[in-house]
Amino acid sequence: MKIRTILTIMSLTSSSLFADHHAKGNNDFMPIFDGKSLKNWNGDPKFWSVKDGAITGQTTADNPTKGNTFIIWEAGELDDFELKLKFKIDAGNSGIQVRSFKLDKGPDQWRVGGYQADFEAGDTWSGTVYGEQFGGVFAKRGQRVTIDDKGKKTQGEAVGDPKELNKAIKKGDWNEYHIIAKGYNIKQSINGKLMAEVTDNGPKKRRQGILALQLHAGPPMTVQFKDIMLKRLKLEDAKKICFYAGTRSHGWGSHEHNAGNILLAKRLRAHYGDKIVTSLYKDGWPQDPTAMQNADALIMFCTGGGAHFAKFHLRQIDYHQKRGMGVGSIHYAVEIPKGNQGGDKFLDWMGGFFEAHWSVNPHWTPEFKDFPDHPVANGVKPFKINDEWYYHMRFRDGMKGVTPILSALPGPETLKRRDGAHSGNPHVRASVLERKEKQHVVWATENKDGAGRGFGFTGAHVHNNWADDNFRKVGLNAIAWITGLEIPEGGIPSETPDKEELESNQDYAKRR
Repeated sequence: MKIRTILTIMSLTSSSLFADHHAKGNNDFMPIFDGKSLKNWNGDPKFWSVKDGAITGQTTADNPTKGNTFIIWEAGELDDFELKLKFKIDAGNSGIQVRSFKLDKGPDQWRVGGYQADFEAGDTWSGTVYGEQFGGVFAKRGQRVTIDDKGKKTQGEAVGDPKELNKAIKKGDWNEYHIIAKGYNIKQSINGKLMAEVTDNGPKKRRQGILALQLHAGPPMTVQFKDIMLKRLKLEDAKKICFYAGTRSHGWGSHEHNAGNILLAKRLRAHYGDKIVTSLYKDGWPQDPTAMQNADALIMFCTGGGAHFAKFHLRQIDYHQKRGMGVGSIHYAVEIPKGNQGGDKFLDWMGGFFEAHWSVNPHWTPEFKDFPDHPVANGVKPFKINDEWYYHMRFRDGMKGVTPILSALPGPETLKRRDGAHSGNPHVRASVLERKEKQHVVWATENKDGAGRGFGFTGAHVHNNWADDNFRKVGLNAIAWITGLEIPEGGIPSETPDKEELESNQDYAKRR
């Protein structure tokens, strides 16, 4: 079977499964453990395995753990969410870490701190909101606690009698834990009974972090987890931006998808603070099936064309774009095959795309002098910069809903290459050499009927160009605009990256 046929089948299968999931009314809970393997889970193999369809942590007298150790879900991080799972424990203590963090110190790499939903084989700790290496007990079973901005804890009306609540827990058998985290509020239920609630407005409060399962130090024990289901919840007091970075490609300093996303996300957080949450995924389409569920914007910076990962997930992106998620593409990510292979959807989402045998990708130095009255252009001053600026995009008929942000007239030197899928075609020569039409290399798109906004940014082949304050401002403004954030009149201010930052997080070692 040809590779193209296989990929098409994969695309259709992925899209069909997504459509079936919504048709069945599963309320967006998605499995994050396959019941067979530890794919996307990382724990010390001396202690963690899959037995009887469950993630199983086990210590013995001959194989104890030095301190608490964890198995970490590596497909994504938690923000606002609901988590349901079943647990069983035969001795000792365990817990579920949410919005947590890896600890730098410890005897191995699987040490975690943060909020923990406690449970045990005994009668004291189950249902407690505990802070593993994070301040200890937040709320015991039966308690409702608020922490103020100084860290002071105040107990509110009890959620129930701890002894009565304990009766709902089946010792030595399977129980269901249900954790809901919205904003800085966390609620924990076991077998349908609310066990504890915490609202953390303290100085160390956490809105985002990792999910991990605990194996406690001490006497021999076995703990098991199964039916692990996750659902993202809409952020009511903030906006969420998902950054998808493709796999590495062009060598050091070029097409730095992950490093570019990290740099941009850092500056957006610096400006907007707790008004935004940024979720960064690298190395292609995320393994996290819930990644976009509560996203306000999706930023794709990746290899494009026939290998574009969006090509295999069009229906999934379209579902979220139609509910209001903005979609933006940077550099090669603006290119996708035309028609039902992606181009039609890119026109829907972003208003334009790079079409082979229509668009071109020369390196040149456009001079940007004039800017529209549009938030994405706020604060941008005239500048010029060399990059692989794609141009002659395939836009919607009549540019409906599309506002050009950066435009310039390419010179004849950009058309010296022979005709091909990405160069020198007669359509471009007519536009540039004969009609002398300015070419739009960054644009913003307003969509109707509640669908999300879009943008295309064709530059950023050269990673160091993010050090140009105007170049970077256009990118930051565009991301913020499709997210629905307010953009200052002078544009989003940001720190100019230094050499050390530009060279960090790159996919390849620096050329000598």
